[in-house]
Amino acid sequence: MAEVTEPGPEQQASPGTDQAVKETLEDYTLRFAPRSYRRWTPMVVATTALGGIAYMADFSIGAGIGLAHGTGNALLAILVAAVVIFVTGFPLAYYGARYNIDLDLITRGSGFGYFGSVLTSVIFASFTFIFFALEGSIMAQGLKLGLGLPLWLGYLVSTLMVIPLVIYGMSALSKLQVWTTPIWLLLMVAPLVYLVATDPGTVDRFLAYAGTDGEGGVNTAAVLLGAGVCLSLIAQIGEQIDYLRFMPPKTEANKRAWWTAVVMAGPGWVVLGALKQAIGVFLAVYILAEVGPTAAPEPIQQFKGAFDAMMPSWLVLPLAVVLVVISQIKINVTNAYSGSLAWTNSFTRVTGRYPGRMVFVLVNLAFALALMEADMFSFLNSILGFYSNCAIAWVVTVATDIGVNKYLLKLSPHAPEFRRGMLYAVNPVGVVAFAAASGLSIAMYFHALGDTLQPYSPVAAAVIAFALTPLMAVATRGKYYLRRTDDGIAEPILDADGNPSGATYECHVCRQQFERPDVAACLTHDAVVCSLCLSTDKVGDHVLPAAPAAT
Repeated sequence: MAEVTEPGPEQQASPGTDQAVKETLEDYTLRFAPRSYRRWTPMVVATTALGGIAYMADFSIGAGIGLAHGTGNALLAILVAAVVIFVTGFPLAYYGARYNIDLDLITRGSGFGYFGSVLTSVIFASFTFIFFALEGSIMAQGLKLGLGLPLWLGYLVSTLMVIPLVIYGMSALSKLQVWTTPIWLLLMVAPLVYLVATDPGTVDRFLAYAGTDGEGGVNTAAVLLGAGVCLSLIAQIGEQIDYLRFMPPKTEANKRAWWTAVVMAGPGWVVLGALKQAIGVFLAVYILAEVGPTAAPEPIQQFKGAFDAMMPSWLVLPLAVVLVVISQIKINVTNAYSGSLAWTNSFTRVTGRYPGRMVFVLVNLAFALALMEADMFSFLNSILGFYSNCAIAWVVTVATDIGVNKYLLKLSPHAPEFRRGMLYAVNPVGVVAFAAASGLSIAMYFHALGDTLQPYSPVAAAVIAFALTPLMAVATRGKYYLRRTDDGIAEPILDADGNPSGATYECHVCRQQFERPDVAACLTHDAVVCSLCLSTDKVGDHVLPAAPAAT
């Protein structure tokens, strides 16, 4: 067994080390983020995570719902979705920040198994390129209006410009998000405050807007249809966790700041998101008479109209374009980064090869560019409404496993597990609950169960996932969570404060130092192996055998 050493400085790949190793030691793709790397304060991590919420899609989503169903239905839909997103996001954010792992690693040990969570990794990767395409489309609209660029060229520019930024991991992204957030907030909030202060009638017109059907009354079907579109953003918690996993250890001294950062940047992202959606309705109603219902959901048109009311005409377009470009960069570096992690995660587990994260940055961008060139913006609500069924089923299943199966039923192991050899390949608890919830809700969405039930597809996804997850845990008696309970190392994984241990070991395969939660004993050597080397062990020479779980 390798000797335990005290936690040291940040481990760097040695000269000549393969580029893939350098990448995984920069952003800890596929693995636990060690405390030696997590040097940011809770507030810096929170600010970085919230910087990714600067996207403009919320304005379009809110505007689309409001124009279709009226302000009253839109605001209720936004509220319903926000409550669901907050409640389900809280346990996921806590686990990511407390145990320093991303949402895929959480999913593995929360009902899906080592290979079972590949399915949800692909769903999350799809979320990142769908929303990259949406933001890229918004930026292209801004470049067309401001600079006269044709849309196809704007799509290409918005895709290529993030590549230099996303090559680097958390170190570069934290600087980008912290420095650009104040400018973004000022440009977004100032015109709204000005309009409300100088023309209170805009608020009355906004509240009275009845939608394209002209009815305006609160309608359950309209609220649920709108909430379904908003709930497509439920997977955003995965991108928040990609930052929250770099939170410092929670201690008695920092617990107030730690909890504030986790709640604010974890489930709390939806508060800002819901406000932006409501602002999107407000601005769309404000400019509707001038630009028409087709252009009103476009954020560049919304902010051009708002800036028109408060500043000289020569300054309007430049500022609107600057706002759109800053927002697009802030979110799309996150989309590209998180998407590359998700694709890499899936590919490495399935093939046993780690090709390097940059390969999948380009893959993700290629998917996004194809969606943009196909003019996804014109059928935005249909894409998001369909996608939300899968996203809801996944997030609710994992959140329920943590909240109910771990804490109430105690059938799911309390501490998350993600290492190969420790988990079963597939855990029917999460996989069955997810498959049933997403499958039935998608059928409802496409009218397979009748027109009356169609608006209720997001409700079905959430309710079925919430009910089936504990039922499957009880039915299987929790025996498919852990393949074995002993990883062959005597040192505890958690320290006295319940944080992941900082004790370090050397992986005998790659010769790098890794902290205790990221290693397990080797089957064939008196040594330890890191989680990535276990993932890339094609023949299983290092993987521990199955052992009876503790009863």
